[in-house]
Formats: sequence, C-alpha cells, structure tokens
Amino acid sequence: MHTNTDTTHLHAHHDGDAQHKHYVGDRSLTVLGWAVALTLGFAGVEAVSGFLANSLALISDAGHMVTDAAALGLALLAQLIAKRPPSARYSFGFGRAEALAAFVNGLLMLGVVGWIVFEAVQRFSAPQQVRGGMVMVVAAIGLAVNVVVAWVLSHDTKSMNTRAALVHVMGDLLGSVAALIAGAVIWYTGWMQIDPLLSILVSLLILKSTVAILRESYHHLMEGVPEQIDYPQVGADLEQVAGVVSVHDLHVWSMSPGHPALIGHIEVRDLQAWPAILADIKAVLLARHGIDHVTLQAELAP
Repeated sequence: MHTNTDTTHLHAHHDGDAQHKHYVGDRSLTVLGWAVALTLGFAGVEAVSGFLANSLALISDAGHMVTDAAALGLALLAQLIAKRPPSARYSFGFGRAEALAAFVNGLLMLGVVGWIVFEAVQRFSAPQQVRGGMVMVVAAIGLAVNVVVAWVLSHDTKSMNTRAALVHVMGDLLGSVAALIAGAVIWYTGWMQIDPLLSILVSLLILKSTVAILRESYHHLMEGVPEQIDYPQVGADLEQVAGVVSVHDLHVWSMSPGHPALIGHIEVRDLQAWPAILADIKAVLLARHGIDHVTLQAELAP
C-alpha cells in the first residue's frame, strides 16, 4: 500500500481556522548571533584579567559570561529549531524548544550562583590580595560590552527564550558593576572583603530572576494554562453561549509562547444548530481570552 509522506496539507489552515503558525518564522537570529559573539569574546579577556588580578568578582563575572555564551548559543540553537515547520512526527512543530532551552539556561544559572557563593565564603575566612586597578579597568569595559549585548537582546523580548538569555546578560551587567565597585574600594581603601561580599550580593539578585524564568518555562513545558487566561472563566463564558448546555473535558495550554489553544467537549440541545453555536464560541474565546486555536467536539445533551 502506498503511503503519502507529504504532510503539508495536513498542517494547512483553512478559512475559520486559527491563523498563527505552529513554528517561529519571524524572529531574527542576528540578535542572538551578535550577543553570542560579544559575550564569548569578552569572556576570554575577563577570565585572563581576573586571574592576573586575583579578583573573585572578576573571575566570577568571567565564568558567568562563559556560561552566558553557552546559554546564548543554546538559545540560538533553539531559535533555529523553532523555525522548523511541523513534520509528520512533530505535528505541533518545534516552538516548545524555546521553553526547553530557557529551562536549561535557568538550571545552568543556579549552578553558577552556587559556585560564586561557595568561592566567596572561602575568601571571607581567607582574604586574598587583589589588584584593584586592573579590576576597575576590565570591569568598566565589561560593563560597556554587557550594555551593548542587553540592548541587542532587548529587540526581541517576545521570545521566552530570548528573555531568559537577557536575564543572563543582566546578571553579567550587575556582575560588571559589582567588580567595578570592588576594584575601586580595593584601590582606594585596601579592604579585600568587598570582593567576595559584592559577589554574593550579585548572586542573590541573579537568583531571583533565574527562579522566575525557571517557573515560567516549567509551566509552559508542563502545558499549564497560560498565565493571562482565567480557566474557570473560560468554562463559564462557554456555558453562557446560546445553545450550550454544558462543557466538559476542557483543556487550555500554549502550543508555543504567546499562542494559546483550547480543546473540549460541548453538550448542545440541537446538533443542527452546532455550526452557529461554534461560530459564537469562537468569537467569545477570541474577544474575551485571545484564544483563536479552538478544537471542540459537539455532543447531544442527554
């Protein structure tokens, strides 16, 4: 028996269907490309300078930037994957790759924060000599680089994955500020404990943003109801549509970030009126909840 392997027609959207794509086709890869190049390039400079200056704040920021470069590279890969259209094996496309990459990025950041705090605690009990002047110069350059990268990434804040990458870069920016302050304090006062102290402060700030990204990406991967949608209210609104008796087996989730979908069973008194009822339901869902990808099964009420 011949099997047609061309599934393009199966993914097509006809009149009345949801009109969004099941894949990411309009996001610029150039944004992440520039971010990766700038971050990785300066990470090497900062790592060498950090060891020469014996600064934990600078070394931590360098390690953070290396992790960010890897995270940004992962984000770039996820964007490439997400651009692929649906296939016979993955009928929903690859938009969820963004949430997966964001989740992995968050886990990497937790590891970085843990390492920085551990090293800082060690230095509190055994302060080490730090070359404050070198730290200030390198941190100032790093701050400028991170501002540029953050500005580049801010042009694509619709993507969950890019926002996760932006969290990394903002953490880098804070790290550069901390290293700059640490270098200045050491240069003018000779107080070495400022180096690990500011490293811990930055780590706590980074931790807060990282937890938020992990929560959002986990919610998406677990097919949770989108945050902006009130699930009970959706059911109540459907039951208020003329001709609808009851609603059951109702599910709302995001097919890809920003694209909610809904499936369910609708009990009606007259199946002949179903086309008109369905049209009213779609209008209500789009107007009140922003849901345009709707799949409903009509059932005759007992």
